[in-house]
Amino acid sequence: MRSLLTLALLTVAASAFAAEPQAAVTDPSQAGPDFPFVGEYVGAVSVLEGRAWRTVPIGLQVVALGDGKFEAVEYMNGLPGAGWNGRDKAVLPGRREGNVVKIDAVPTGITLNGAVGRVGMPGSTTAVGSLHRINRASPTLGMRPPREATVLFNGRGTDQFKNAKLTEDGLLAQGAETIKPYSDFTMHVEYRLPFMPVSKDQGRANSGVYLQRRYEVQILDSFGQDAVFNGAGSIYRTKPADVNMSFPPLTWQSYDIRFHPAKFENGEKIANARVTIWHNGVKIHDGYELPNKTGAGKPEGPDPLPILLQDHNNPVRFRNVWIVDHTKHPNVDATPKIASPVYGLTPPGPLTGPYGRLVH
Repeated sequence: MRSLLTLALLTVAASAFAAEPQAAVTDPSQAGPDFPFVGEYVGAVSVLEGRAWRTVPIGLQVVALGDGKFEAVEYMNGLPGAGWNGRDKAVLPGRREGNVVKIDAVPTGITLNGAVGRVGMPGSTTAVGSLHRINRASPTLGMRPPREATVLFNGRGTDQFKNAKLTEDGLLAQGAETIKPYSDFTMHVEYRLPFMPVSKDQGRANSGVYLQRRYEVQILDSFGQDAVFNGAGSIYRTKPADVNMSFPPLTWQSYDIRFHPAKFENGEKIANARVTIWHNGVKIHDGYELPNKTGAGKPEGPDPLPILLQDHNNPVRFRNVWIVDHTKHPNVDATPKIASPVYGLTPPGPLTGPYGRLVH
């Protein structure tokens, strides 16, 4: 498939881990030799249009597929939620050869040494652009609960959940369900996905936040994928996220969810439930009306139900989970106060915007 750079050769240099990859890995040191190449890169290239050169910002997401196979997704103007124009992108296959990854394309090439990338013709000493690796962090990570909030999990106890299990490193495992039912609320959830390169689609780090046990906000390793109706951030099989804001596996991510329940009168529904969701600080659903329950959710009804952190037998981990019950605190606004993170990544200026914690 043709690249936005005409076609590209990606060589990613990094030291390989000695351990062999497992089916689902929660420890980066056990993730195998492919994992060091997984991640995001930003930069710019000079493109010849007619007789004039033009500088084009680009973003790159590198995804491991197992057994030394890779896929790179190249985005025009930057990464999703950080400059990408929402339309132009190219998907490029690749493979690992020793301690480098090559994504075959001609005539230009990109060489990444782990920090700085050089763009140019293979064998040429003339560079036409550069890339560098970044590690984005959700601006709502570590978000403190308001004083009116109920802390569901902060690493010190699971008394707000049933079927809760703690991992050896003090994290909450998938499968926990709140003891109390909730009706009208704002919820903050931080989660980390395992590295599962050989798995595909719904088998790749699957979980979900089941609002009232009725409506699932999908948790999935959709890094580098299209926003689809059963992918990360979707209202499961009902509506895709407006933009796929997935970060790489083994990266902490966040959902901030404002939920309004359906309204019933004399046993009949008179208004749909509504939800607004921020994924890693970016609004991906804005007041969306839920037409019905999703997937295996409980039937809709007037009574509130608990919230479930779904167990799909993948080791998804949770931390910093809290909720504001708006039936008790109707005037508390606990939603994120973040400007829309749409900004360009054109060098030579520094990367700016609400992602103030970009690590180069």
